[in-house]
Amino acid sequence: MATVMPFKGILYNPGKIADSADVTTPPYDVISPDDQAAFYERHPNNVIRLILGRARATDTARDNPHTRSAAYYRQWMSQGILKQGKQAALYLKSITYVHEEKAITRYGLAALIGLEPFEKRVILPYPDDGGVLSTLEQAVDKSAPIVDFRDDQGHRHRLWQILDPAIHRQVAEAMRDKRLFIADGHHRYETALNFRKHLKDTDPSFSDRHPANYVLMYLCSMNDPGLIILPAHRLLKAVSMEDMRQAVENARNYFEVSEYPFTPGDRQRVEQNFLAALNDRASRQCFGIYAHKSPVFYLLTLKTGVMDQLYKDELDASLRSLDVTVLTRLLFMKILGFDQKRLDNEQLIGYASTADKALQSIDTGAYDVAFILNPTRIEQVQEVAQKGLIMPRKSTYFYPKVKSGLVMTTLME
Repeated sequence: MATVMPFKGILYNPGKIADSADVTTPPYDVISPDDQAAFYERHPNNVIRLILGRARATDTARDNPHTRSAAYYRQWMSQGILKQGKQAALYLKSITYVHEEKAITRYGLAALIGLEPFEKRVILPYPDDGGVLSTLEQAVDKSAPIVDFRDDQGHRHRLWQILDPAIHRQVAEAMRDKRLFIADGHHRYETALNFRKHLKDTDPSFSDRHPANYVLMYLCSMNDPGLIILPAHRLLKAVSMEDMRQAVENARNYFEVSEYPFTPGDRQRVEQNFLAALNDRASRQCFGIYAHKSPVFYLLTLKTGVMDQLYKDELDASLRSLDVTVLTRLLFMKILGFDQKRLDNEQLIGYASTADKALQSIDTGAYDVAFILNPTRIEQVQEVAQKGLIMPRKSTYFYPKVKSGLVMTTLME
């Protein structure tokens, strides 16, 4: 089933880079323009230049963020900023953080995974019994990590290099009958498949030994207590107060609508009650609405049978049960009349992983309306994947994100 391989990792040279916090970033797709600028300023060798380069008005097919990224990579390799290991290794990654006043450590494995078409159903969920990561933890017991730092949020990141071929074989054998599930990065995996196809079609010397037959993945047990899913609250622009007033009225045909009016004096108390009520209805397909300059929080709870009645012939039950599907298909598309182009327009839609950030973005006027969601449950994600289906876009926010720049690989020989 799953092919797991060690690799000669490309890492920042500790002799050149004193603090890994200066050169690593979150994944490119959760970096805001302001964050991008801050990472550029933080260090001249920050990985932001490789994963999310700045666009210029003068960009051409020969000079653009992608070509400049390649140039930075070649330059840093030649200068010894980045160094490739001489031996193939597996990399054990840990991140220790505080969630709800409790310290949690999540472990994961960075390794090459053999590319397989989705129809082969290799890239699906697997309930790891903890054996693989336990093997790796024992392998690094009492040894110092090769990378150890704290990021701006206080999260501690550690990386161990495992060179023992016997451990490599043990892990590969243990994973051979497993099916992997892409919890985050479905489009990255598709890109890896497309890149391999491009090389197959254009390079006569392409063989099964080519690095592009593999993709670098971070593997984590679905049962790991450190694997937390946060919601991706929706933030919309170009939605008027009248649009939202009418939408809420129309929504009463499909939802039970609860109103939480507030004044400046009791805003904090009412907001807490509103969010507590949303949390209490986590299993009832419920979400909140808050519009700019509105003195009311709205809580919409789906009426029984609505999604089955409207979408039974169109969507699988596992997808109909998702809060994100209810919000997108029923409220955004049916009630507000948005099409897919409108929903994909990143100039008009944003996301926040915490309710505080979402509500604040409305208060400041950065966005017009926020839709506050409960997090998707891991068993919902698993059910969708087991049926060979794809989760809706931005239906999960796995936390904390794995840092970019800890360990890299090359897809070229």
